[in-house]
Amino acid sequence: MAEDTARRLQARPIPVPKAAPPASTQTTLLVIALVVATLYLGSDILVPIALAVLLTFVLAPIVSRLERLRLGRVPSVLAVVVLVFAGIAGFGMVVGGQIADLANNLPSYQQNVHAKLASLRSSAASAGSGGVVQQATEAFRDLKQGLDQVTGDGAPAAPANALPAPGAAREPVPVRIEQDGSDALTIISDVLGPAMAPVATAGMVLVFTIFMLLQREDLRDRLIRLAGSGDLSRTTEAMNDAGERVSRYLLMQCVVNVTYGLPIGIGLWLLGVPNPLLWGMLATVLRFIPFLGPAIAAAFPILLSFAVDAGWTLPLLCIALFVAVELFSNNVVEPWLYGSATGLSSLAIIVAAVFWTTLWGPVGLLLATPLTVCLVVLGRHVPQLHFLEVMLGDRPVLPDEAKLYQRLLARDPIEAMEIAEERMSKGGLVEAGHGLLIPTLSLAEQDRQRNRLNPEGRQAVAEGMVALLDEMMEASPPAAEDTPLVLCIGARNDLDEAAAALLGHLLRPRGLRADVLPCEKVSVRSIAALAPTGVSAVVLSYLNPSALSHARRLVRRLRLHFGPNVPVLLCLWSAHPEADAPEHAVAQTSADRVATSLTGAVTQLEELGVLAAVDAEKAPQA
Repeated sequence: MAEDTARRLQARPIPVPKAAPPASTQTTLLVIALVVATLYLGSDILVPIALAVLLTFVLAPIVSRLERLRLGRVPSVLAVVVLVFAGIAGFGMVVGGQIADLANNLPSYQQNVHAKLASLRSSAASAGSGGVVQQATEAFRDLKQGLDQVTGDGAPAAPANALPAPGAAREPVPVRIEQDGSDALTIISDVLGPAMAPVATAGMVLVFTIFMLLQREDLRDRLIRLAGSGDLSRTTEAMNDAGERVSRYLLMQCVVNVTYGLPIGIGLWLLGVPNPLLWGMLATVLRFIPFLGPAIAAAFPILLSFAVDAGWTLPLLCIALFVAVELFSNNVVEPWLYGSATGLSSLAIIVAAVFWTTLWGPVGLLLATPLTVCLVVLGRHVPQLHFLEVMLGDRPVLPDEAKLYQRLLARDPIEAMEIAEERMSKGGLVEAGHGLLIPTLSLAEQDRQRNRLNPEGRQAVAEGMVALLDEMMEASPPAAEDTPLVLCIGARNDLDEAAAALLGHLLRPRGLRADVLPCEKVSVRSIAALAPTGVSAVVLSYLNPSALSHARRLVRRLRLHFGPNVPVLLCLWSAHPEADAPEHAVAQTSADRVATSLTGAVTQLEELGVLAAVDAEKAPQA
């Protein structure tokens, strides 16, 4: 019986989930529009949920650690939530006390404020002939009076207490009866209404956070089921990636904010600005808001220093303090701590701040970076949303060879040189040629074969590559006439000729005479113009690895012209360096050797004895 059951279980086919058909562009755009509309219209519900998710990311590791201490799920969650909200309440009390103390001391600063405003007015009045500010103010006042006269048909307005002329009809006076709104309910709704909205939002965040912490495994399973349980690996990887990035970002942001607010508070205390504890705490908290937070945190203490000090020394020192700490935080602390914590580009952070602030207001500005991190992770793991990672992520979207190809097509030699020099600084010309220049020419050759590259574009790439090589290579002394001569021939077009020029630049520093010839020089009608003697080797350059029939005819023509003793090296730059590829090409073309890389071409010339002859000539001179 057990065997029959096992046999039936083994024979039962395992259901394989069908892959969803790819969504069209119109469907994707429609879904994005619906999501944005839902985010905007449902902000009253979605904002507390987003804040609760953010708090859950922060508090979940602490709750897990308490659970490992056998404290239990419910006590751990309640303890952490109570401590967090108690800390927030304590922070609010400290800030409220500092603000009350500041409000009590503000009247004593009025004299300094009036004196500074008077000095500014006197400076503005004495600046220039007659005072530039005063003249501008008078000009605007005269312009306004003229406009008032024009709009009033030039008639001056009658005084308010003027009596009507005898016998003139009096205009009716409109009478409006207003109900007295001083009842208790109206006062309560007017005063407590705006204050109850943040309290209600905080209560919703508290409830959502508690339930998310209590049921985080169940919520994770439900998200996996919504995303598709048939691809558990990708879904789990996406969730782990998003959670890790958001948690790391929030942790690093806390560290950065503390290292920013602490020096601000200490510096303001040393300068003598009142309530330095308040400004340090506000600087720490407000820096969670991108872009606007540091400016708001700096504005209040600078204005207060303007009111406290009778001169201008204290405000200038406060400005210098904020500028110095901000520069140190942006250029030293953040690059050191963040690294690739978010995976967002700088432009993406700005766009995200504008987008989420438009949808959700100030809370959207606070949540902009974490929410955009989740979108980038979603675009990384969902093929239909890959454009989000391309637009918002910090990964390079184009390889170096594609960027160089585009710069050459656009005839932009400056940026092309920057890309080539950066690669050359890492590994020299051989590495740059093998990893950047040859792949760039291969991309152009592939577009030419697919009829996507017109002759003008092909010429631009070839000429730009030759000019790039001339700029990259230092001028070397010309080789002697008795040194071996190697003909580097571009077999089919000017792109092959550019690849041949690259090999020629590598051979000349080794003491060879490397002449680069275009394909027209070895055609049936023109090859007779070449000298049949004095050539040590011929190198044929092909970017198309499948052009073996053309190579076979060209090798036969070269042997008839130069003789069988001149070796022919066939370079198939875009061929895959398989074990049997060179042997197959040799059998098909009758070439002496086949190379698929720059290093391989130099090695083959050494084995053919061309470079060995050069070294033998240099030895007696040495």
